[in-house]
Amino acid sequence: MIGLKQLNKIFFIGIGGIGMSALARYFKSMNKKVSGYDKTETSLTNELESEGIEVMYSFDESSFPENIDLVIYTPAVIESDKKIYNFFKNSKLPMIKRSEALGIITEELFTVAVAGTHGKTTVTTMIAHILKDSGFDILAFMGGISANYNKNIIIPEKNEAALVVVEADEYDRSFLTLNPDIAVITSMDADHLDIYRNKETLEQNFVKFAGKLKQNGRIFINKKLNIGPISALYSMRETGVSLFTYSIDKKNLFTASPIHENIEDADFIATNINKTQNGYKFDFLGNQSIKDINLSVHGLHNIENATVAIAITQQLGVEAEKIKAALSEYKGVKRRFEYIIRKENLIFIDDYAHHPSEIRATINSIRDLYPEKSLTGIFQPHLYSRTRDFADEFAESLSLLDELILLDIYPARELPIPGIDSKYLLDKVKINNKVIYSKEELLDNIKNHKFDILLTIGAGDIDKLVLPLKNKLTEYIL
Repeated sequence: MIGLKQLNKIFFIGIGGIGMSALARYFKSMNKKVSGYDKTETSLTNELESEGIEVMYSFDESSFPENIDLVIYTPAVIESDKKIYNFFKNSKLPMIKRSEALGIITEELFTVAVAGTHGKTTVTTMIAHILKDSGFDILAFMGGISANYNKNIIIPEKNEAALVVVEADEYDRSFLTLNPDIAVITSMDADHLDIYRNKETLEQNFVKFAGKLKQNGRIFINKKLNIGPISALYSMRETGVSLFTYSIDKKNLFTASPIHENIEDADFIATNINKTQNGYKFDFLGNQSIKDINLSVHGLHNIENATVAIAITQQLGVEAEKIKAALSEYKGVKRRFEYIIRKENLIFIDDYAHHPSEIRATINSIRDLYPEKSLTGIFQPHLYSRTRDFADEFAESLSLLDELILLDIYPARELPIPGIDSKYLLDKVKINNKVIYSKEELLDNIKNHKFDILLTIGAGDIDKLVLPLKNKLTEYIL
């Protein structure tokens, strides 16, 4: 095992990624000399540079730092930045994946690891915020920018925390490098089929993740996942692992959106859910129940996320009143149901949703909040393979909109797939008011559209359009 404490110079390939930048910030806080490469300059890489981390944007062998002790990379760069990856591989320098670095960091720390195809970023930030706000000196690696801390990492005030909260990413089986004391599985919808090929293999790897729990560990599973391979986790009760389920109570809900059934025997339940001016109020049922919890982020899925965050932090010793206080101040995650404009005559929401289930949940949440308003969605598909694999499901979710503006597919690490483009997806969407724009055409034509609610969704570079859209909307509409 590589001794990270003994290292001095660390170089990151793909340093601008959300997970990679958090690691870079961590090592910088440990007084390591940190630098890296990314092919694109972004607001996040600019922040890293302002924090004293050197970032390069072009491949130049002569400009790389000398005497590098370790190279950390993300699997996505093997295809998208093959030249720089091969350069370092041939240099014989020690190289490890981001997930391996996380595994080493968390090896000797009490670890809470949050996995799931959806919801893991929000649950991670909720747990981290409750603990931090309640006085715990923690380390947290978050897969998004926490609105409370404006960072994707929480650095302990002391040199080393006793507890780490980490987002456990299923992409490239990264979460299998972790050995948590507490694990969460929020969801297991089919995704990353370029890695797993089918849903069954994906679920089998979530079972493997659960099997990585340390002795006498605890695992919290969304009650709706009590099917198929997930049932294998229940046998872990015999190996010292405690298994808990969580859910939300669908009785007397104000919404017509589908909520899963069979929550009666869940260990932790959110109930008595009511809308408030800023979000929701609900009760938590468990070993120690908590009444009148206020949550100021929208979407019933976020009550579900809060339920498991409460259950875990309660078991870690956080008192009920501190949990309530922390959640009342929880601001969410950037690009997760983030209000950009919130006026009487126009609402503009930006969301990271890039899977059919996420898109459906976001649209349903907006419908519950604003049932009388029309909804226009601007969607940028992410990956050719994901568009191909879930075209029918994407079309079904996008057909819940009143109007769809579709952008070109964001390729990320992939090369084009013949026959798979935005037109292929648009033809499957069963609404009449639909169009394809390039990013330039979108900004040029936005004045020709009338909006009650505008929703931007996607995981590519659609976030770069949010501010220009806000400015255009302010100019033409507000």
